[in-house]
Amino acid sequence: MKKIRILFFIALLGHFGTAQKINAQVTVNARQTGKTQLSIFKTLQRSVEDFLNKTRWSDRRLPKNHRINCSFFITVHSYSNNEFKASLQIQSSRPVFESAMTTPIFNFQDKDFNFSYTEHEPLDFNPNSFESNLVSGLGFYVYVVLGLDADTFAPNGGDDYFAKADQVAGTAQRSGRSGWSASSGQNSRYQLNRQLRSSTFSDYHQALYLYHRKGLDVMHEDLAEGKENIAEAIRLLEKVNSSRANTLLVRSFFDAKAREVASIFTGGPAIDGMDEIVADLNDLAPSYSGQWNQIQIN
Repeated sequence: MKKIRILFFIALLGHFGTAQKINAQVTVNARQTGKTQLSIFKTLQRSVEDFLNKTRWSDRRLPKNHRINCSFFITVHSYSNNEFKASLQIQSSRPVFESAMTTPIFNFQDKDFNFSYTEHEPLDFNPNSFESNLVSGLGFYVYVVLGLDADTFAPNGGDDYFAKADQVAGTAQRSGRSGWSASSGQNSRYQLNRQLRSSTFSDYHQALYLYHRKGLDVMHEDLAEGKENIAEAIRLLEKVNSSRANTLLVRSFFDAKAREVASIFTGGPAIDGMDEIVADLNDLAPSYSGQWNQIQIN
């Protein structure tokens, strides 16, 4: 069994197979524009989906059948003269070892995803140049998704991807487009990139590894050990929160995983310190207090 598990994780970490791609589903919702009959919205959806799924995002080798599952939901708020005012919701997940379940990794909304797009224009990506806000924005989020996924399999496994996301962000910042600068607000691409690259958030990255690789992935063999490691991941997030309260990374973690966390700690073998864990959860994500109140403290 141990040998099988080792081979499984070698595969997922990508030591052989094809160059890295993703499995993205794209939806473009243009109802708010009142112009849903225009063909440009369907063309945009097809173009973005092809761009995301056919681009080789890195030379990391993966099994032929392994792609990271994610979704990109673009809501167009207004459209005129090839200018789109839009928001973007990104979600990603990965499988849990020896289980039919998948676990959400990333759930993030970019409310300032504005871009120019002409119907049928090619979407070409070069991390060293700014082609368009659409291309750079999508490329940036792909590298964030890849980095967070890699973090769940190995300590600091996503560092190379976050460096690439930072490269895209730095190039895009010079364009003057919104979302890339320090003045873009607390929920911007700028802040997301800054926090992912900051040593202040090293415990956040460690928490991703503990929660998934040492937590969820071992629960099929030892449920109590898995829960203990997930509890330790929560403690690490509380450590981050105690030095930098209400940060974007911590909020996005619980936006993705609040329901799952509550489910893990409800039922099953009891572990010590659950009252402290529930207190930490209420401190970390008070907007999900309804979920935390359902956890039974023995």
